Amino acid sequence: MYYNSIIETIGNTPLVKLNRVTKGAKGLILAKVEYFNPGNSVKDRIALKMIEDAEKAGLLKPGGTIIEGTSGNTGMGLALAAVAKGYKCIFTMADKQSKEKMDILRAVGAEIVVCPTNVSPEDPRSYYSVARRLNSEIPNSFYPNQYDNLSNTAAHYEATGPEIWEQTEGKITHYVSTVGTGGTMCGTAKYLKEKNPDIVTVGIDTYGSVFKKYKETGVFDEEIYPYLTEGFGEDILPRNVDFDLIDHFIKVTDKDGAIMTRRLSKERACL
Repeated sequence: MYYNSIIETIGNTPLVKLNRVTKGAKGLILAKVEYFNPGNSVKDRIALKMIEDAEKAGLLKPGGTIIEGTSGNTGMGLALAAVAKGYKCIFTMADKQSKEKMDILRAVGAEIVVCPTNVSPEDPRSYYSVARRLNSEIPNSFYPNQYDNLSNTAAHYEATGPEIWEQTEGKITHYVSTVGTGGTMCGTAKYLKEKNPDIVTVGIDTYGSVFKKYKETGVFDEEIYPYLTEGFGEDILPRNVDFDLIDHFIKVTDKDGAIMTRRLSKERACL
């Protein structure tokens, strides 16, 4: 058996038991190892889905340019699909994102536009605004807008959720995910809760982000502040975040997130 393109290898990632990092915790704790995707993250799933849905809708035409605001992972997924399908890519990124992410996106042919982190989403300099502006200026371009594009949620409802349900033989009791665009959390949670409404869903947020307070109070916190954590937490409320599907939020500090990331890297062989 062989695949016709690298994008055909997206999905069907393994579940691996966590051992050392969960020592003393009750229950079986499993990690969905999404870095097995060719672009090394869960975002490969939504990138392909958004592109294929846009093609079907006639929004993305041959030779077109994909323009997206990204923290890096969605950009990589889009870039891989673009290479396979013959599109150009321009990505806007906040200046807090790592140089390594920018370099690897450039290495696969993407153009990177770096934007300031510490501005409001409505500011014309923000990576959201710059992406929209470039989309309006460049002919035959497509702006996936992963935050509000419901193909994001659909990708996880159609694939990630069913994979987890089958891999756990329906025995899953809790589902935990970071929340950024909301697609991974909510698409997967929607599928799992349809299978078993008693499954508890827990969203991971970061300090400086709006999600936890909004879930608990209905108040959009205007006192948003920059944080170092990349890839989750937001200063906006994306359409893909369905708060009814998230039972609880837990906040994680930059320091705690960085320390656990280092631990997982060092102990990954036995997770």
